[in-house]
Formats: sequence, structure tokens, C-alpha cells
Amino acid sequence: VQLQASGGGLVQPGSSLRLSCAASGFTLDSYNIGWFRQAPGKERGGIACITMSDFSTFHADSVKDRFTISGYNAKNTVYLQMDRLKPDDTAVYYCNADPVECLGPGGPWGQGTQVTGSS
Repeated sequence: VQLQASGGGLVQPGSSLRLSCAASGFTLDSYNIGWFRQAPGKERGGIACITMSDFSTFHADSVKDRFTISGYNAKNTVYLQMDRLKPDDTAVYYCNADPVECLGPGGPWGQGTQVTGSS
């Protein structure tokens, strides 16, 4: 049972990036999939979540109107489209799956993917 986040990189302010969260060993359709991020010197926090049974979504105020979470059961993958990126978006981004609640504790954390915004 594993989730792998990918797609990070070095970005210019105002640019876009799409992160992917791919599942292996289980199917996402009965889970809440959350995107989290941890900036240097800060705690990891949840920023977006999707309930794969009905595709309802949540976006934190810090990313609302700039980031969009989406999910595709056929691909067993969840995406995070990030637009109008800012230097403050620099962080390691992780995804996790929780069977009960959005942005819940989920399972073991994977490696994450680094997003670095240049200033």
C-alpha cells in the first residue's frame, strides 16, 4: 500500500505546476486523499483534499483560487494543479489517504516532492 507524490520542481513566480499522487497496492475510490506541505522550519499542514467516492473537495484559504485538486479513479491518481505560484509556496508536498476524514492522519508518509519557488 503506497502513495507516491511527484511532479515538483523549480518554478518562477506566477507560473504553474501539476503534482501527481499515484496509488499502488490499493484503490483510491473509498478514500479521502489529501495534499499536505511542509515549508522549511514549519510543521506539515493540509492544503487540499478530495473525497474519491463523490469527488467533493476542500481547499485551504492559503491556496484557494490558485490550487485545484482533482481525482480520477480510472487512473488511481489524484492531481494538484498549482497556478500563480508564489515564493511562499516553497515546500515539500506530500499526499496521503485516510478512509474516514479529509486531511485525516492517514497512513505512513511517503518521500514527498519538492517545489521551490524562485524569488
